[in-house]
Amino acid sequence: MSATRLLTLDDAPVLAELVRANRDFLAPWEPIRSAGYFTVKGQRGVIRADLEQYEQGAKLPHLVVDDSGRVVGRITLNGIVRAPSFLSCSLGYWVGAADNGRGLATTAVREIVRVAFDELGLHRVQAETLLHNVGSQRVLERNGFVQFGVAPSYLNIAGKWQDMAMYQVVNTSLSPT
Repeated sequence: MSATRLLTLDDAPVLAELVRANRDFLAPWEPIRSAGYFTVKGQRGVIRADLEQYEQGAKLPHLVVDDSGRVVGRITLNGIVRAPSFLSCSLGYWVGAADNGRGLATTAVREIVRVAFDELGLHRVQAETLLHNVGSQRVLERNGFVQFGVAPSYLNIAGKWQDMAMYQVVNTSLSPT
């Protein structure tokens, strides 16, 4: 069974419930969200925007699902760039507290990187973590990502600009032609 699947507008109610249930758990790792984000209407808006970018080829918004198909989180390839000298994207993901530590994020990252390389033909996938987010760093490292630096004040997370550990995995089988 697949560990991820494409997001649809029909997922808004389950995502709204999941982000509401995990609001405090996710707060240290995400930007500050408006109250509307945690509603079905708010999630429909997020999904619509994500699917528009998907149609343009700039984003691959997926859900993380468990073996039964239950939605447990999100995983997205963001900022997909296809240029003659740059075939890259950035990876973002989260799994809810109740399913954290079960290997679901590791499996989902493995699957989405395979999609990035084998189906989208990308050369590189980048991911960022807060310096103290050891769990996420382990997920990335289990999937072949290596840290290549630290970006000072890179993302506004939990209401402040924070330093991020920068990771990447490169598709070594992609021909440069």
